[in-house]
Amino acid sequence: MDLTHYPRIRCGHWPTPLEPMLNLSSELGGPALWVKRDDCTGLSTGGNKTRKLEYLLADALAKGADTVITQGAVQSNHARQTAALCAKLKLTCHILLEDRTGFKDEAYRLSGNVLLDRLHGASVSSRPAGANMQTEMESFAETLKAAGKKPYVIPGGGSNPLGALGYVNAALELTYQMNEMGLKATHLVLATGSAGTHAGLIAGLKILNSPLKVIGFGVRAPKEKQEQMVYDLACKTAAMLGHEGAVQREDVFADCNYVGAGYGLPTEGMVEAVKMLAEIEGLLFDPVYTGKGLSGLIDWVRHGRFTKDDTVIFLHTGGSAALFGYPETFGLEGYTT
Repeated sequence: MDLTHYPRIRCGHWPTPLEPMLNLSSELGGPALWVKRDDCTGLSTGGNKTRKLEYLLADALAKGADTVITQGAVQSNHARQTAALCAKLKLTCHILLEDRTGFKDEAYRLSGNVLLDRLHGASVSSRPAGANMQTEMESFAETLKAAGKKPYVIPGGGSNPLGALGYVNAALELTYQMNEMGLKATHLVLATGSAGTHAGLIAGLKILNSPLKVIGFGVRAPKEKQEQMVYDLACKTAAMLGHEGAVQREDVFADCNYVGAGYGLPTEGMVEAVKMLAEIEGLLFDPVYTGKGLSGLIDWVRHGRFTKDDTVIFLHTGGSAALFGYPETFGLEGYTT
């Protein structure tokens, strides 16, 4: 496959580390567990959206844009990384945040990613839960055009075929690392939400004829809807690269039993997983995506859904800044002296 046809701004720290989680493997007594550290991409505390934005903002510049509009939930990692790269490229950034959780506390509304959005100079405005965010962005874009601006609209999560190319590239990177290390992994596990990361990985791995099985743990949508979103986007992404038909429906799997009450709403499993990895591996995961993905991984290991001969890589998509929006969730409000 040839990714060079599409312009790209190289702003991340590549390759991101691929590391064993020896303590977690020992604690669970299960398969060998590794972590692909896409929390170390280098852009405003890191995260997976950097890979997508390298292609999306290159496209924005190629089209003469001076302004970027995107959207997400209040504690959106995508919004934070978009704001950061826009600052670096001297593009005006407007972020529309949907109130998906209903949380009203100050930490959630003003700290974490929201604080960083504003620190990077982005304008931030709110929309109610259930708003058609694509329509909201397009309407705002028309207003900016009328004022003489040249806006570029990025979908939530950067999840379109162009953005997904970032994770086709990640599939290449991971495959090279595994070959260099002699690592024969059997599964790649990730949290799946807006579908771009999941879809890009599947498209890339299928084009490479990799035997790695991809397992997504859903953080928002029901299983059927999540899998269909990933499949549709993976097919479009592979087709962009001249590999139409490379992805089959059975290549896409999402376990959506760890969402809990809804997107961004804490679960006991998420809290346990985030605390466990912080305490035994020194790694920080977020409460919305990776924490729930980890809770699924841990539960699968405990119930024998991986064998001891398996080697499982967890994709760490970043987002630890969101922890500061959930201070009471982890029971750590008080301090002792």
